[in-house]
Amino acid sequence: MRHLTPRAAGRSRRRVVAVVAAALVAAPAAVGAGVLSAGASSGPAAPASHVDLSKVYSVADDGPYRGWSSWSMQSSHYPGLNDENDYQWLTERNVLAQAKALARTLKPYGYDHVNIDAGWWSDFTWKPGYDAHGRQTPNAQRFPRGMAPVAADVHRLGLKAGIYLPVGLEKPAYDDGDYPIAGAPGCSTHDIVYSDKRTTNGWDSSYKIDFEKPCAQKYVDSQAAEIAGWGYDLLKLDGVGPGSGKSGDQYDNRADVEAWHEAIARTGRDVQLEVSWSLDKGAIDTWQDAADGWRIDTDVECYCDTLVSWTNSVDDRFADAPSWVRYAGKGGWNNLDSLDVGNGRMDGLTDDERRSYATLWAISAAPLYTGDDLTKLDRLGRQLLTNREVLAIDAQGRAASPVVPKALQQVWRVQNADGSWTVALFNLDRQPAHVQARWSDVGFAGPARVRDVWSGRSLGRFAGGWSADVPGHGVRLLNVRPEATPVTVQAESSTSTLVGGAKVGGCDGCAGGLKVGDMGEGDSVTLHGFHVARAGTYAVTVSYVDASNGRDVGIAVDGGAVQKVRLGAGDDDRWDRPQSTTLHLPLRAGENSITFSNVGGYTPDVDQVTVQRVS
Repeated sequence: MRHLTPRAAGRSRRRVVAVVAAALVAAPAAVGAGVLSAGASSGPAAPASHVDLSKVYSVADDGPYRGWSSWSMQSSHYPGLNDENDYQWLTERNVLAQAKALARTLKPYGYDHVNIDAGWWSDFTWKPGYDAHGRQTPNAQRFPRGMAPVAADVHRLGLKAGIYLPVGLEKPAYDDGDYPIAGAPGCSTHDIVYSDKRTTNGWDSSYKIDFEKPCAQKYVDSQAAEIAGWGYDLLKLDGVGPGSGKSGDQYDNRADVEAWHEAIARTGRDVQLEVSWSLDKGAIDTWQDAADGWRIDTDVECYCDTLVSWTNSVDDRFADAPSWVRYAGKGGWNNLDSLDVGNGRMDGLTDDERRSYATLWAISAAPLYTGDDLTKLDRLGRQLLTNREVLAIDAQGRAASPVVPKALQQVWRVQNADGSWTVALFNLDRQPAHVQARWSDVGFAGPARVRDVWSGRSLGRFAGGWSADVPGHGVRLLNVRPEATPVTVQAESSTSTLVGGAKVGGCDGCAGGLKVGDMGEGDSVTLHGFHVARAGTYAVTVSYVDASNGRDVGIAVDGGAVQKVRLGAGDDDRWDRPQSTTLHLPLRAGENSITFSNVGGYTPDVDQVTVQRVS
């Protein structure tokens, strides 16, 4: 997006594309194990109808971007990539070859970024170079024409160019001389760091910049001006803390990120700011205010003889992503790192693992940028990167969450913009396993039509849920459309009314990663927006967390009489796993509200409520 003013309130964010996910059709892909029904099927599967998706699955303005990044091939020991020297792969020739392949194969599917990662200013022995003003300068071995011509070539292909920098002042830009800062008379690199030369970033490769010093912002301004002048559209700022494997004040780079936000705004150029890596959720306010995306985990690359491996560290995201779900959306996007599913053997994954990898990234509303060799995509790789319905799920910007986090078999769900649900059944065990999705856990009651998203094949009508035998490290990805159109409201919605001590809190397994709880005597939460066409009795599915053997809650419709209801009985001692109970309540025609209140003792926390007509 355009950075309007430094730390501007209400800064311009994204226009999310509305996606009618249930109507979308994907190119066929291999499907996992056979279906074992959790409810009665209406009969044989029917073929999906085809629709024009050219306007539907495009990336939203300022939404999760798609593209390619250099680091996966640059960091791998796969034969032919870095045989002579580590990290030698990064060259102008290789980058432009990937850019041309991206334009030819993936650009029609919204992939439009070509990101040059670390090392563009270092020779093949990793010795860095700097210009007369202490800024990183392109290495002639790697980029003989410099960085501006490369960006121009990328732009001529109709693509955007990304570049990389570590946070802080790199040590040689201080130790090798006192460099005058460009555009800042009287300022030099010796004027901007702490007197004790404390180090910073995830590798301690930089001196920490002291932004209390008047010349400090000038140095970042000079870096931003150079990058913008070269024509780059994205900056990955790496090694940022809190996070990046370090803790303590010297590794707190929030001031750096804010300085970069201000510096980019001064350039007048749209430059997307991505901060990396494994960032601290405790600093989310800064990431949301000053950046466009944030890495939530360590590198996905394995630094081995393939690009990635399942255990180092693709599978880590299943454990780490749930607690970040609540932050995806208007404040920016949770970045899960490169999506390396296109090259088969070089990826280092089984076909089932590749499909699970692509599924998690898409249902997490994460940026989709691959680190594969785009000149050698295999058949499955093309299917995984270009399945239009999967791209639409990602583009709508709604992050899914697991019903039961930290389990070997997991069901993830998120409601789509059109009222249907995206449901993913993952088996994280190495052996095949039976995985069941119950509609009550997803968030609604009654029968639903189910379609396999990866194959585009309709599976039929199922009453209470759907299940399948899923191969080890495999997935089944579903679009689920309830027959009765549901109205779902999450308790933490901005339209909800919280009274007394009721407050919003995190919940890894809750829809949207949030819930409303801490309701003591006199406290309540009222959910609004349950619009129904006519008066009658409705199925009201309440998703809640109690971590006990049941708790009482008061429920009132439209401010009427309070009904005492007992919710829960699982005694599972888990505050990250919601349960669901379906009640039958009378609603009036038009708008309705439902209030949950304390009626003595402890009260369950409320996740979301779904309303469907039954009479």
